Amino acid sequence: QMQLAESGGASVQAGGSLRLSCVYSTRTSSEYCMGWFRQSPRKEREGVASLDFDGTSSYDDSVKGRFTISKDNVKKTLYLQMTALKPEDSAMYYCAAHSHWGCSRLQGEYDYWGQGTQVTVDS
Repeated sequence: QMQLAESGGASVQAGGSLRLSCVYSTRTSSEYCMGWFRQSPRKEREGVASLDFDGTSSYDDSVKGRFTISKDNVKKTLYLQMTALKPEDSAMYYCAAHSHWGCSRLQGEYDYWGQGTQVTVDS
């Protein structure tokens, strides 16, 4: 079991930056794959970035070079640093996790989800 809570969403101008945070808690010692997903009103939820327990990360092509996923194991916090934001990055952002094998950006693989934090990028 894992609980996740996102924060850091805001309204920003295009070209700006934001850092999203996701505080997680778990009573197990399992190794987790963690990811960031986003969903806008007219699109399906999509995987933005994933981070495996060994530090391996992956990104959607739309955010490569602009977003960075990272984790602080002491603070039990997952981050998504977003730079050069575009209006099309506007969405509700969710963090998620699972503890089974593999670490992709496919939402069906994730068992635990936060409630989301809204990011709006104005042109």
